Amino acid sequence: MGSINTNVASLIAQTALGNSQTALDTSLQRLSTGLRINSGADDPAGLIESQNLQSEMSGLQQAVKNSSQATNVITTADGALTEVSSLLDDINGLVVKSANSGALSSAELQANQLQIDSDVQSITRLAGTTSFGGLNLLDGSLDYITSGVATSAISGLTISQANLGTATSIPVDVNVISSAKLADLQFRASAITKSVTLEIAGSTGAQTLSFISGTTASAIGFAVNNISDSTGVTANLINSANANSGINFESGGYGSASFVSIQAQSGTFQTKNTTGGDTQRAVGADVVATINGALTVGNGLELKLNTSALDLDMTLSDTFGAGKTSFAITGGGALFQLGADVNSQQQTSIGIGSVAASSLGNSSVGFLNDIVTGGDASVAAGHAEKASQIVNVAIQQVAVLQGRLGAFEKNTLETNSASLQVVLENVTSSESDISDTDFASETANLTRAQILVQAGTSVLATANNTPQTVLTLLQGH
Repeated sequence: MGSINTNVASLIAQTALGNSQTALDTSLQRLSTGLRINSGADDPAGLIESQNLQSEMSGLQQAVKNSSQATNVITTADGALTEVSSLLDDINGLVVKSANSGALSSAELQANQLQIDSDVQSITRLAGTTSFGGLNLLDGSLDYITSGVATSAISGLTISQANLGTATSIPVDVNVISSAKLADLQFRASAITKSVTLEIAGSTGAQTLSFISGTTASAIGFAVNNISDSTGVTANLINSANANSGINFESGGYGSASFVSIQAQSGTFQTKNTTGGDTQRAVGADVVATINGALTVGNGLELKLNTSALDLDMTLSDTFGAGKTSFAITGGGALFQLGADVNSQQQTSIGIGSVAASSLGNSSVGFLNDIVTGGDASVAAGHAEKASQIVNVAIQQVAVLQGRLGAFEKNTLETNSASLQVVLENVTSSESDISDTDFASETANLTRAQILVQAGTSVLATANNTPQTVLTLLQGH
């Protein structure tokens, strides 16, 4: 039946042409922008997922930059420490040279002392001026802040890493179960009754001493103390108020690595341990303690703790013994954001102590500023041995700090950066699959849409002409 008021075929053709034109417009937009999702209407769920992935990508990209910048900070500090180490080596050579006093004039000793003074000043200058972007690195600004450290219990403390997270402080509880001990042998007599030759041996070396019959215990102790620098063994009266009480032979250091050996090469010389048993050799004992509940066996007086939240080294006072002590870490350290989310799990920190002359060394041997002119260990005043001990401790401290920074750079920063790059690649790939245009597929859609638009236009023209067939009916009358 023919009709001119309603052209259903035209309406169908118009709808189809509109759909084809929309598809053509969508393909043209996707191909021109390179994006599959240009508005929420294109793919609501995909848009949400794409936005989440883009946010993660932004965080990952910044985390990679953070790791790179952190590496630059550590590299800068390491470079300055290399210079400090070189200066310390130079000082060590000058101290050893100055110990050869029999071949040096006073003017040469003074010249060595002046050069040592200059090197020490340079070390302190490097400590105060080494910076990265205005951030001082080696003057103690990046060291951890502690509160309540009892010097009567703890003589030395180095905190390498402390992750405070959202806490304002980290409590550290130390419970010494068994204290460190010196190696100790006793000669419980006022004098020897027969001539004897003794080999005195300790962790430093061994020496031989000969004594005639009737030599008092105090005289034997005096002779042992005269060579203690080459044996590591010292001697003192068992009872300081009684010269006839006998003598203690003690190691110079604490722990299982320290020992005292008194061997009679000729004659007899009986020594006992502290419980009275006969023995010619004694070994020290290491401290046994818990730190925040974690059991640790130390090295002499030294204790270490290495956990994900806390990494520290401490030296206990030799007068502390068994018992408890505690302190708190209240802040400080260099905090690095190494992940895409700002939380303690994706952050790490490291403490960098001062390397100024007043900080290098320890309370047992002295500090580096003691070796300058007027100091207690200046070589010009004849204290080369003490100066050498201080310099050796300082060299070890700087080497340990360099090693710790190097390990942090290699094992934390570099591995973190490599891991982040892999994650970033995968997240970027996932986001691209969701939001980017697949040009191979979309060009096919474009071709299809173009053909459908052309066909739809032709069909619409034909549909619009269909009502004209009614005229043939009218012409028949």
